Amino acid sequence: MIDLPDLPLPGHGRTLERFRHFAAVGRRDPVAVRLFEGHADAAAILAELGADPPGGGERWGVWAAAPSSVRASPTAPAPSSALSSGEPALSTGAAGGWRLNGDRPWCSGAAWCTHALVTAAADDGIRLFAVANTAPHAVPIDGTWPAVGMAASDSRTIRFTDAPAIPIGGPGDYVGRPGFWHGGVGVAACWFGGALGVADALRVAASGPKDIGPHAFAHLGAVDVALGAAAAVLESAAAAIDADPRADAHRLALRARATVEKAATEVIDRVGRALGAGPLCRDAEHARRVADLTVYLRQSHAEGDLEQLGRLLADSTPDTGAVQLSASSPPGAEPTRSGAQSDGRLSREGGLAW
Repeated sequence: MIDLPDLPLPGHGRTLERFRHFAAVGRRDPVAVRLFEGHADAAAILAELGADPPGGGERWGVWAAAPSSVRASPTAPAPSSALSSGEPALSTGAAGGWRLNGDRPWCSGAAWCTHALVTAAADDGIRLFAVANTAPHAVPIDGTWPAVGMAASDSRTIRFTDAPAIPIGGPGDYVGRPGFWHGGVGVAACWFGGALGVADALRVAASGPKDIGPHAFAHLGAVDVALGAAAAVLESAAAAIDADPRADAHRLALRARATVEKAATEVIDRVGRALGAGPLCRDAEHARRVADLTVYLRQSHAEGDLEQLGRLLADSTPDTGAVQLSASSPPGAEPTRSGAQSDGRLSREGGLAW
């Protein structure tokens, strides 16, 4: 059972609280946060594009990979209620006047989600649609998710056959809105939580009665440095999103995602080197968490994202392109502390900590 509390929307002054919640769930279970983040992202998208929020008991996903793999066709003029996300309208097609056809890969929560936001190619461009995940119009294809890591995310391919769909926004609105990149940073917060969960194994071992040795302690120190840097970047990103929610956050998101991905990858490597094969072979929860996070991190586009970041930086003006130290504190003021607390709680300032 995955709890689906209402989270603060990004860019409304409480983005860090949203990220903290993602990190907390991700620390417990990367699969759970993958599904939870999809539902929360769908709610944010619906709000940003002026549609009704998810209804009680609904579980939403965002199935946007390979947009051209699904084709959207209008069937009738859409009435004024076209943005409604209610189950009856989606199931019967009474509201939207569109049908979706095609096979969409990477549909996390293929059996868990009751509804999804689905990108599809239409004559006027790539559009976003709300769809009910019900047979015979939406059917997961068996054998399309033989994964080991993130196996429980059930990210099978969904086959849409004349699926009734309601348009959400217009052509290009899904990727053209500022919140697209806010959601990208939210995924990085989920990765950060997963890395915390992996790091916990080393931290617990270091706190136990057996001396883990100098090399393992060095690895723990390096893990703390990596996670501290990732936390700082996420906190800075949250503050920037809240300060100017309409700004282009493309570079901000790429930088945050790359930083967290690098930190999480280092955590996986160092925890493994410090503790050896034991936890990976004898601790099923830890082994599953490592496998899940390893796959989850590949949601990044690796060097492709770094290339984008470099090109964006090269195209920016010198005074706005580079990383800047905040000037919000007066000279000589003591910097705000954030980072790890000895008991693993969130810092007093409300930041991300482990």
